[in-house]
Amino acid sequence: MGLDIRFPLGMIFLALGGILTVYGLFTRGNAMYAQALGINVNFIWGIVMLIFGAIMTIAAWRAKRLK
Repeated sequence: MGLDIRFPLGMIFLALGGILTVYGLFTRGNAMYAQALGINVNFIWGIVMLIFGAIMTIAAWRAKRLK
């Protein structure tokens, strides 16, 4: 079967992670992070989502290449 869910899943995580990372960069030092002990949660989870999306996309690309 030619359906590989890793590619669209990776692209979604790359897009959402990019948006969240940029949002975290623009809201750096904002008062809303006072409840999170000053940790920029949006930026950190944006980076995590970018990494996961990259892993999924690369895994789908490698699987397609090996066929």
